[in-house]
Amino acid sequence: MFGRAPKKSDNTKYYEILGVSKNASPNDLKKAYHKLAIRNHPDKGGDPEKFKEIAQAYEVLNNPEKRGIYDQCGEDALKERTGGGGGGPSRGRRQRRGEDLFHPLKVN
Repeated sequence: MFGRAPKKSDNTKYYEILGVSKNASPNDLKKAYHKLAIRNHPDKGGDPEKFKEIAQAYEVLNNPEKRGIYDQCGEDALKERTGGGGGGPSRGRRQRRGEDLFHPLKVN
């Protein structure tokens, strides 16, 4: 019943993609991202899938909250908590809007 070992999380992939250590500073991440993004950009003949991987790795590691989740629990936990992967920052939960306001107007 309790004999199974917990699944080991893979929390090194994004660091390997960017070629940085786990204790890389935000500045180190930015430098590595820019270097790889320029080299692998599809408009410069790079692989679009590789470019997406680089962008995803940077998006996660450059965000302190996402990086903390990733470091502690791995990529799968990050996807579970954010409702899936990919799509960039514009995807995900939308802010709830209030109800519409109606004001009756009397027209003469």
